[in-house]
Amino acid sequence: MPCAYAMPMMMKRNSLLAAIGASLVVVLAIPCADAGGRRDEQDAARKAMLDGQVMPFSLIKRRVDAVVGGATYVGSEFNPSTNRYRLKYVKDGKVMWVDADGRTGDIIGMAR
Repeated sequence: MPCAYAMPMMMKRNSLLAAIGASLVVVLAIPCADAGGRRDEQDAARKAMLDGQVMPFSLIKRRVDAVVGGATYVGSEFNPSTNRYRLKYVKDGKVMWVDADGRTGDIIGMAR
């Protein structure tokens, strides 16, 4: 009878290890998938700039920096279907989003 009892315990342990392993694989795969999306976004922005559809990002960022006065730049996103940038800043502990037209560099919206 002790052998019959030991077998389910071993199966539970193996199942637990398999579940932990599967969870680890999923957790490790998420940053890789996200990095691929970010790379695609950067490639789209670069292609649009080389094709003359948008201004260089450095010029757009300089224009926005002048308007947000003293805010800390955190990051940006590029939407290739609209050729718009969304820049993220932090000022006085509050997040600020600034939308800019990639063609003209004009600020088209701000939100806190």
